Amino acid sequence: MIIVTQRRIGVITFPIARAGVEPLSNLINILLKQSDNLLYVITGNDGSKIANIDTRIQSVNIYHQLKQSLFGRAISYAITQIRISMSVYLMAKNVDSWLFFIGGESLVLPIISAKITQKPAILLFAGSDLKSLESGNGGIIAIFRLFSEINRILADKLIVYSSLLISEWNLEKYRHKILIAHEHFLDFTTFTITTPLPDRPPLLGYIGRLTEEKGARNFALALLLLLGNREDLRVLIGGDGELREAISASLREGGVAARVDLPGWVSRDDLPRYLNQLRLLVLPSYTEGLPNIMLEAMACGTPVLATAVGAVPDVIVDGITGFIMENNSPECIAENVIRALDSPDLDLIAKSGKQFVEENFSFESTVARWEEVLRVM
Repeated sequence: MIIVTQRRIGVITFPIARAGVEPLSNLINILLKQSDNLLYVITGNDGSKIANIDTRIQSVNIYHQLKQSLFGRAISYAITQIRISMSVYLMAKNVDSWLFFIGGESLVLPIISAKITQKPAILLFAGSDLKSLESGNGGIIAIFRLFSEINRILADKLIVYSSLLISEWNLEKYRHKILIAHEHFLDFTTFTITTPLPDRPPLLGYIGRLTEEKGARNFALALLLLLGNREDLRVLIGGDGELREAISASLREGGVAARVDLPGWVSRDDLPRYLNQLRLLVLPSYTEGLPNIMLEAMACGTPVLATAVGAVPDVIVDGITGFIMENNSPECIAENVIRALDSPDLDLIAKSGKQFVEENFSFESTVARWEEVLRVM
């Protein structure tokens, strides 16, 4: 039985790209299930789409423009923070507590605004922006690290996806105010098996942002090692991002471009169809929270090979519900892809993974966990 809270909750994100729409929508659906009140949301860019989810959502949409120069980016970022902070201040009378989500780790001014208006600020880590910067472009890492540390101190509660992340994201000294919850759930009528694994062609896949922190470059380099030894193997790289052109060029130079399909961004509607074509999905990330694509693939009966980062080890047990690789070097990726594809238990592992996801990532189980969290927020 769902206990409906009378607390008026506000959700804040930095203006998000389309990859953030699904996790934000999931969180909003969970919170709407917990309350009869209006839900106040401050977001922007592609986040404006969430206003269509429910009539109980009252949203403020702030457009953020990414500038080319470092100075332009800094000014634009500061302006966006000020605009979010003003919205927090103006909406204070309607909100009992603020939940900072995607990009919230660095929103110092909005959290200060929440504290000035005497509203609790809860920081929900969708991932570690700090870790992402460390594995990619670290030009502004010192400033971001300062912002992140200030927010961790000011936040009344921190919510992470897994206890594994406490040490991985250097949160040990905040353990006393950490709660464990995630906003992940799946529609198992959409993400299901339409093509049994034994009937699928030898197609290897990567679907996600083509960025450094996701290990996309290393995956492309691993293909140069793999495809020379496996003539039957074809590859799908679905997604878009800053490395798309570099990856495409690398594949051409390596003489394997004809065996790799790069369809670009994979829509939500098309995703189950793509996943049902794959024999194996690879997630070679440097850092993760709880990757939704992993859960979606497993629900579609597609085995997953991933690095043991974030909450991944909570879901994938090597050789039982999926495969874990020691690191994401091209050599390690190539070696483990062969290990997984040649596993005599591949079909059984895929079935075990599907069962685990169905038992642990239903809407009902996720809502039940948030019911417990909201009691102590």
